[in-house]
Amino acid sequence: MCGIAGAYSFKNKLVEQQCLQNAATSLNKRGPDNQNFVTIGKASLVHARLSIIDTSVAANQPIYDITQRYAIIFNGEIFNYQSVRDELLQKGVQFKTHSDTEVLLYAYIHFGESFLHKLNGFFAFAIHDKQEDTLFIACDRFGIKPLYYYSDADFFFFGSELKNILQFPIKKEIDWSAVSLYFQMNYIPGKNAIFKNIQRLEPGQQLSIRNNNIEKKKWYNIPYNALNAEQNQLSYEEQKKKLLVLMDDSVRLRLIADVPLGAFLSGGIDSSVVTAMASRHTPHLNTFSIGFESDAFFDETPYANLVAKHFKTNHTVFKLKNDDLFESLHELLDYTDEPFADSSALLVNILSRFTRQHVTVALSGDAGDELFAGYNKHYGEWQMRNNSWQASIIHLLQPVWEKLPKSRSGNIANKIRQLERFAKGMDLKPAERWWQWCCINDTNYVEQLIGDKADLSITEMIKIRQQYASLVQYDGTLNDCLLADVNMVLPYDMLTKVDRMSMRNSLEVRVPFLDYRIVEFAFSLPVSSKINGNMKKKIVQDAFREVLPNELYNRPKKGFEVPLLQWFRTDLKDKILNDWLSDEYIQQQGVFNINTIQQLKLQLFSNNPGDVHAQIWALIVFQNFWRKYMD
Repeated sequence: MCGIAGAYSFKNKLVEQQCLQNAATSLNKRGPDNQNFVTIGKASLVHARLSIIDTSVAANQPIYDITQRYAIIFNGEIFNYQSVRDELLQKGVQFKTHSDTEVLLYAYIHFGESFLHKLNGFFAFAIHDKQEDTLFIACDRFGIKPLYYYSDADFFFFGSELKNILQFPIKKEIDWSAVSLYFQMNYIPGKNAIFKNIQRLEPGQQLSIRNNNIEKKKWYNIPYNALNAEQNQLSYEEQKKKLLVLMDDSVRLRLIADVPLGAFLSGGIDSSVVTAMASRHTPHLNTFSIGFESDAFFDETPYANLVAKHFKTNHTVFKLKNDDLFESLHELLDYTDEPFADSSALLVNILSRFTRQHVTVALSGDAGDELFAGYNKHYGEWQMRNNSWQASIIHLLQPVWEKLPKSRSGNIANKIRQLERFAKGMDLKPAERWWQWCCINDTNYVEQLIGDKADLSITEMIKIRQQYASLVQYDGTLNDCLLADVNMVLPYDMLTKVDRMSMRNSLEVRVPFLDYRIVEFAFSLPVSSKINGNMKKKIVQDAFREVLPNELYNRPKKGFEVPLLQWFRTDLKDKILNDWLSDEYIQQQGVFNINTIQQLKLQLFSNNPGDVHAQIWALIVFQNFWRKYMD
């Protein structure tokens, strides 16, 4: 796992060495073990290394082929690299290292661009051909490893994070469509970044530069056919057995490392499945979890302890205090470049920081919910599409939910919030409902917040919305919603959160559920295998029922949230009112409607705060970005 950056000159005007050095320095959290940069022809390659496989100096990057024609910089891991290496050995390739990076380079040389389909792993890499002076870039199937890029008439720049590209001479101009989407969703989905002319390579995309022309195309799409899935030829018992075998092999592959390794263990089904499979192949597996010392509503460590005891893991629990959250807040704001306001990133940062004190690699249970229908919104969608009596009653009582106090910070208030959100969704078509349930705020809020700047972004916002919401068909199945989630919510929210926070702490996180064989298997299954009126994530729960402790079943799903509301009303009250969102600064900044900001501050301290703490947190993150890069 590493960080990469680089440049390509369209006019033979080379990038200054100081810019390359700055880019390398900006990557030092992602790659603390070695930083390096080179310029070859029109291309400059920057690499920062976190040593995982073949930790020797010989595996530092860039890595060159034997002829010195090709050079590669690579971020990620190829878990089946040994089998690809064996195939290349039969072709006469002589390797200088035992790294997967060198295997990746020779696979490109011998198999061409189609070699991407041979890879089982996560990655973002760049390969330069000195003879042709071309650049080839690609990222993995599901966007686990990010890559941003910028282009103008003179240069093409790229980097693992936005901050890497900002080390190069670019014009910083805000993309208001990205800002509008951010304040709807608390993250920026799709290819657009916060700055114009900067984009993100989408999952399963490749990009090549040849003769000063940029060509971008999809090399992978999830193979999904709704009719074939509903007519799956395997019995449910066969489906369960296949999932267990696939998961076991996926975890086995992801245990390959030349450094200490462990697993995140929240006590939920998905992380428990990963722990169960890993414990088969690793005696005394290290597992890690966090909980709140003084807030039982958010604490799941009793379940994590139960799983750890069941599988005899070497388990470490980090009990958090308010001081830990404050420390994480400042760490997150300091590290964040592009605004990202999923508040659970605060906890992922803390978990990654503590875990990194013990291991360099951690397995996680991410993506199980998106693939197998594990969220409340999936259960709500199932209820609507099956015309359940419960859905009808909830819809009928919508006026009641609207009047009752709502908040994420308590059982009853949170349930009322969910019921109101569900009732409102019943009035919409499936695609509109899916989009609304992905959003924290609606377009009316954004228009009130940033005024005429929102009007400038409407066309581009509609394009992004159509790109993903169009996957949800009116007469389709719930699998359509899951496909949309895997294409948008998973890469741009969940995976972005884990990548940024883990790499901030120089920790590699591997995602067994996103082995492409498991993803393709998941989308070959009928909806009935994943969810019904009694159970979410049905096949995952059933397939591992004989493996996992019984106590994990029939328990509420709490999620991975931060108790922000109380925090904002006490410890951060002064900072919010007199700094980040002070009337004076808002007027001076000229971005937000001051009346809307004032209303949000009033709601924050009212008896019916609703989701205002999520809105306030998004504003805090944005203000930090603005001061860092725009003031």
